[in-house]
Amino acid sequence: MSEQPTSLITTQVDGVMVVKFRDASILDAVTTQQVARELYALIEGGDAAKVVLDFEQVRFLSSQTLGVLLTLRRKADKAKVKIALAAIRPELKRVFEITNLDKLFGFYKTGDEAVEALGGE
Repeated sequence: MSEQPTSLITTQVDGVMVVKFRDASILDAVTTQQVARELYALIEGGDAAKVVLDFEQVRFLSSQTLGVLLTLRRKADKAKVKIALAAIRPELKRVFEITNLDKLFGFYKTGDEAVEALGGE
């Protein structure tokens, strides 16, 4: 079983790190752990002061993935990194609302809107 080198695709847009997910499903433990490692490294590496997580390709998330995002939020706050979430499907956004995680993140319809909201230059 060969593992993809990365679970994330990152690009810089106007001074904002835009992160897209390679997998439509972030459900199994291996994928979730890989995503967590890569997201945490982005925040802790100090490479980005503003990050947009673009969920356009993502159809399914596990509760473990929600936990990863909660930890990511704490790490971002500590590192003074701004995070926004973009292009989340309505059914996934409902999960954020039910768990009150919608209070911790700014949500935007598109990645471009999120970049603009974070003050992309």
